[in-house]
Amino acid sequence: MTAEAAELPAPNDVREDRSQVCVVGAGPAGLTLALLLLRSGVRVTVVERSRSQQRAFRGEIIQPGAMRILDRLGVLEGARARGCHEHSRFRLVEGERVLLDIDYRALPAPYDHLLSLPQAHLLTELLLKCEEFPHFRYVEGCRVNGLLRDGQGRITGVSADGHTFRTEVVVAADGRFSKVRRLAGIEAGRTEAFDQDVLWFKLRRTTPDTGHDVRVFRSGGTSPVLSYGSWPDSVQVGWTLPHQGYKAVVAQGLGHVKEQLAKAVPAYAELIDEQITSLRDLSLLDVFSGRAERWADDGLVLIGDAAHTHSPIGAQGINLAVQDAVVLHPLLVEAVGRGDASAAFLSRFEERRSPDIATMMRIQGLQSKAMLSTGTFATRVRPKLAGVVRHTPLYGKVLRTIAFGNPSVTVAEELFAA
Repeated sequence: MTAEAAELPAPNDVREDRSQVCVVGAGPAGLTLALLLLRSGVRVTVVERSRSQQRAFRGEIIQPGAMRILDRLGVLEGARARGCHEHSRFRLVEGERVLLDIDYRALPAPYDHLLSLPQAHLLTELLLKCEEFPHFRYVEGCRVNGLLRDGQGRITGVSADGHTFRTEVVVAADGRFSKVRRLAGIEAGRTEAFDQDVLWFKLRRTTPDTGHDVRVFRSGGTSPVLSYGSWPDSVQVGWTLPHQGYKAVVAQGLGHVKEQLAKAVPAYAELIDEQITSLRDLSLLDVFSGRAERWADDGLVLIGDAAHTHSPIGAQGINLAVQDAVVLHPLLVEAVGRGDASAAFLSRFEERRSPDIATMMRIQGLQSKAMLSTGTFATRVRPKLAGVVRHTPLYGKVLRTIAFGNPSVTVAEELFAA
């Protein structure tokens, strides 16, 4: 047992907190889970290393499945009121030709679109709902640096920057590079399943984007570029690069990078020339998939990106995170109620959620191939096949899977105390 994982008496100057569940990470997964548990009468503490929900986020797209859940929790309306954009289609475009056209308006209202919603708007609304409960505590600007364990090695809490958080269950919701997962000695299971990284940046627009699409552009043999309108007057752009190819591109200078970007998305060439003035205006996202070797330990369970990491292709991050919270919620209520936070019991979360995650991983692999593949089949045959499939039941089934995930994932409202 390492020193950082040992159970030690708290020094006199360390503030001690006790709760039934301690969630590390105040992202969509962590705060959605916290709200579900609070509504079920569970005492919850959320520990977040950042001091502000206004920090920069790349992922803004919310799928209909997450919208439906957030609506049931009374969060969506308030988050939308803070500002958002609706997108009715996902399109893969090469030159002037649409290679793939996924129409979300084919889904039943009101969840018949994609939503570009700044994560700060969503997280602020979730936090406000959590703060309505007297048995909730939120500690920000606090970095976890150790796990607390009892004499049998069971995790009983976390230590973080002058705080000791003792609890019945620790939930690691601290992202793809989870510190809690590492402290627990759980391997991340990183897999290089995708052949690209993504260079992200945001451009300010003087006129609103009226396309109402999420688009992937392929042009002139350059790498594909993802773009979508971002509230209030910007466009988010993600330029795909060969995996670990960023250094080679940057070595040719900022001018070369801007030239390649302008070729990939000619419509934004002027904005790129004006607004990309330094490499600091660009943010590299290392794209990989990952699945932790296990999602539970005695007193600990992993959720969201800490348990399974995905490509940004397909915009599934928030969708999967929110649905994870819904699946884990009744298990944690039962764990607290029966006093059983063993790995054997908590691992039921992985058993129940694994098939859904595996399905989405397969879909993301197909989406990646569709975006990156070239040649006659990709540019001529596949669009015709997609047009035919669109008029078959298969199209609706695939669209519903992408949009909603597993339809049986529903909020266990019968567990709500109020």
